[in-house]
Amino acid sequence: MMIHTASDILNAKILIVDDKEANVLLLERLLRRAGYTSITTTTASHAVCGLYRQNRYDLILLDMQMPGMDGFRVMEGLNEIELDGYLPVLVITAQPEHKLRALQVGAKDFITKPFDLPEVLTRIHNMLQVRLLHRKSVRHSLVLEDTVQALREIETGLRTTQAVLSDEKAALDDHVDQLQQANETLVAVTLDAQTLTKETIKAKDELEYLAHHDALTGLPNRILLLDRLSKAIELARRQSGQLAVLFMDLDQFKHVNDSLGHGVGDQLLQSVAQRLVACVRQSDTVSRQGGDEFVLLLPHIERAEDAAISAQKILAALTPPHRIETHDLQVGVSIGISVYPGDGQNTDTLLKGADTAMYYAKESGRNNFKFFEKNMHERAVERQSMEASLRLGLERQEFVLHYQPKVDLGSGTILGVEAFIRWQHPTLGLLRPAQFVPVAEGCGLIVPMDRWVLREACRQVQSWLAAGLPPITVAINTSALEFRATDFLDNIRITLDDTGLEPHYLELELTESILMRDPESAISVLGVLADLGVTLAIDDFGTGYSNLSYLKQFPIHTFKIDQSFVSQMTTNPDDANIVSAVIGLGKSLKRRVIAEGVETPEQCALLLAQQCDEGQGYYFSHPMAPEAFATLHLSYSLCVNTCRT
Repeated sequence: MMIHTASDILNAKILIVDDKEANVLLLERLLRRAGYTSITTTTASHAVCGLYRQNRYDLILLDMQMPGMDGFRVMEGLNEIELDGYLPVLVITAQPEHKLRALQVGAKDFITKPFDLPEVLTRIHNMLQVRLLHRKSVRHSLVLEDTVQALREIETGLRTTQAVLSDEKAALDDHVDQLQQANETLVAVTLDAQTLTKETIKAKDELEYLAHHDALTGLPNRILLLDRLSKAIELARRQSGQLAVLFMDLDQFKHVNDSLGHGVGDQLLQSVAQRLVACVRQSDTVSRQGGDEFVLLLPHIERAEDAAISAQKILAALTPPHRIETHDLQVGVSIGISVYPGDGQNTDTLLKGADTAMYYAKESGRNNFKFFEKNMHERAVERQSMEASLRLGLERQEFVLHYQPKVDLGSGTILGVEAFIRWQHPTLGLLRPAQFVPVAEGCGLIVPMDRWVLREACRQVQSWLAAGLPPITVAINTSALEFRATDFLDNIRITLDDTGLEPHYLELELTESILMRDPESAISVLGVLADLGVTLAIDDFGTGYSNLSYLKQFPIHTFKIDQSFVSQMTTNPDDANIVSAVIGLGKSLKRRVIAEGVETPEQCALLLAQQCDEGQGYYFSHPMAPEAFATLHLSYSLCVNTCRT
């Protein structure tokens, strides 16, 4: 039978000795969470012997490297005061050469730094089992010695009766039975220790797996990929072979997360992982880097074209929709490819090259692949420099707005303006949006940039109104990221409140693709904006895809005909027909129609003949600074009023 219980183990007296307070707190917290109740700690090594003399601890966790009196001197002192000749010391050391010496001095076991927490708990539990058994055994030995001594005294005395001798023999037999039971318990403890060792090994294996695999998909993580890639490079170097790295980023995955939730997003990632594994060789490695990024290692290829074939297989494998709960989700992937040895000869260079190529694949239309090219790196460096300058530019308020008038084609009155952002770069001069907005979209700066434009445009129009200029609306473009932001509506309200601009002076321009990405959600958001009094317009109308059943539900006030149709309408009948159709659609839906990119008198005349409401373009005015526009607006108003009188 067991000679001690779990309670005996957990109530054992433990002393933790370490000169570093952090280590003491870590071990104490670990033991208390494991259920141990009687724990003493000290950072003063010279106090250990005194504490042990007073408390006779069942276990001492002793750090070997301590200033003043190190662990070896502490054990020498403990050996002098230990009554039973058994030193219950579990040594803590990061120095392999200290382990054997510590055992020779009297320590019973050791723990290696840094701590492996399951191992620490196992060794402490086992040592306490043995310590309590040792104490039990000592007590049994004392009882046996007392019994033998009593028998000797009786034997040297007057010889007792047979009955007394029989009783004494029974008592002796009872003590022998106790010793046998103690031995059986020791065997049981040994078996328990073996079981704990197996469980510890299993736990280590599980921790090892978790350390090298992605928890969501079960794919190798970045740590394991780097290890395999490093070995593949070494093998390819010895064999003069080639290998390829494919860096993959899912297209529009963030939209799935934002609109359907992270639960659906996680299931989509798992489905993508399964398809990727199914379309590669067993010798290849598919790894998840985090988020919606995956990396494929092809350790053996004959030529670069083999990597292109694998990329095409991946594109085909991910084309069919993924059935997630009640949704059929289609997600593309942009793939960048780097090849050893031409594109790099170490892990970092190959991964960076593939990542850079993936970015260019995404820029060139998404859902395709690009091989790394040398000039990509230079462009990537330029892009990083531009991104850093953008962040600094926002902080330093280097951006300005220029305003282009929108003119009523019938009366010639300026009804509003569209705000265009410009970057007053300290060295490059005045930059147009095409030179920096794509970078802002790629690095996540487009949202703070959009919000600055909104606030500055509202402030400027309110300033014009306060100065007595004729009322006009100001139109600003709204990016997809800003429209999907959770605080989009709150920011509109706050900006209008802060600037004092009435909502009907603000017009938000959104593209068809933004609205049709999630039409139901768009209807809800647009409804709130319309109720608030904000004017809404579909920008670049005709270049995207619109479902008419949704289009009539959107509370849109204005269709803006894309300038690509307007620029060719006087020379290309197809473009002229598209313009006419958009104007007719707008009229039938009772929406105003404005033509962008009007540059010639002929275009203006044709638009007016087809009853287009407004025009905007170089024919009327280039975008201009606020002061110049104020002068223009005032002169237009005076001219119109003079003509009317």
